Amino acid sequence: MGDREVCVCFFVEILKTSQPKISRHLAYLRRAGIVSSRRDGKWMHYRITEPGDVTAKRVLDDVRSWLQTDAVMARERERLEVICCGTKTPVRLLQAPQPIVYTRTPARARS
Repeated sequence: MGDREVCVCFFVEILKTSQPKISRHLAYLRRAGIVSSRRDGKWMHYRITEPGDVTAKRVLDDVRSWLQTDAVMARERERLEVICCGTKTPVRLLQAPQPIVYTRTPARARS
């Protein structure tokens, strides 16, 4: 996700995994305070949130920094760009909301 709010539908397409499985794992992350969610009609959007705890924030920042250099994650970020913003968006995603880029990550998770 990086600094984006991403619809679950894009995770399904990028990760080639079922929507229920992705939603379940995102719910775990939401309960842990790592992501927040927002519903927009039938669409669920998720974004990374900064934990209130200083140590947890440092760990999350370190993991995010490491993932910036990970080759697999780089390929998945590229796939997100192609799928959401490219000229050949899959038909099932034509009505999907585009990822929103945030300049700053929210401080607390919302339910």
